[in-house]
This record gives sequence, C-alpha cells and structure tokens, in this order.
Amino acid sequence: MIGKLKGLIDSYGEDYVILDVGGVGYQVHCAGRTLQALPSPGGAAVLSIETYVREDAIKLFGFRSDHEREWFRLLQTVQGVGPKVAERIVSELKDKAPGFADVDPAVVQLSGAIDNNRAPRPVTDAISALVNLGYGQPQAAAAIAAASRRAGESAETAQLIRLGLKELSK
Repeated sequence: MIGKLKGLIDSYGEDYVILDVGGVGYQVHCAGRTLQALPSPGGAAVLSIETYVREDAIKLFGFRSDHEREWFRLLQTVQGVGPKVAERIVSELKDKAPGFADVDPAVVQLSGAIDNNRAPRPVTDAISALVNLGYGQPQAAAAIAAASRRAGESAETAQLIRLGLKELSK
C-alpha cells in the first residue's frame, strides 16, 4: 500500500491533484481545504496517503498529516460512512473544531472497544489498574493506547501497565 507521496504538483482537478513522483503522475483525491493548502503547479508537496481498493477502482486519498489519515480510517469504521464522507468530515473538523487535532484517534477507537467489550483483556485490565492508582479514565486509556501501540498485540497486562506509567510520567 502507498502511505506517503512526495513530489511536484503537476495539475489540479475538481477534487484531486496529480502529484508527479519521479515521472509518475498519481491522482490523489483530497478535500477542498487540503487542495487549497497545496502549492501551485510545479511546487513541492508531501501527502499522507490512504489507498482505497475496490473491485472496480483503486483510489488514493491525500491528507496534510498522518493524524488526519488516522481519523479518516477510524471514521470509515462507522456504518454508512464511506471514504468521501470520511474525507469531508476530517476536513470540516480540522477547521471548525481546533481541539480535534489534539485527540488521538487510537484512544477513541480503544475507548469504543472498551465500551463495547471488544478490547483485549490485558488492555482493559491495564486501564483498570491505572484508574485504581488514581488516574482518570481518559488519561489511563490514552496511556494504555500508546503503550499498546509500542508493545504490540501480544503484550501482557504487566508490560502495558509499566509502559502506561511511563507514558503518564512524560
């Protein structure tokens, strides 16, 4: 999969840009606000990319940051939200809700998994341990989400607690 493209702006379409990367022109679909932030043709640009594969098409969606791309991925897990709608939501939230940029999508996803009893047992146990130590639920969930990303899916509860405490001490 393509995760990032760095090249020169070749041309613009209504909802896409052609990004020339080493002589290959990639058509990258972007929200209007992302397109407005890009330079004129001939200028250098870097886009975080989400590759969307369907039976009849392969589309690249471009974002100004990896953070925006992660929100795009998370939003598509909601029933009825496809790539175009997720792209518009990310674009609108970025400009209309400045605090959105500070929220880690992994924490939101983890919180949803905990609420629906889908989170792995070591994760829920580690969050409970941090809450019992006096940390708030949101802080504990954020710390364990970061610890879980670092440790991987096979992490034990004790390891997650140690890494979570290190996160909280930063």
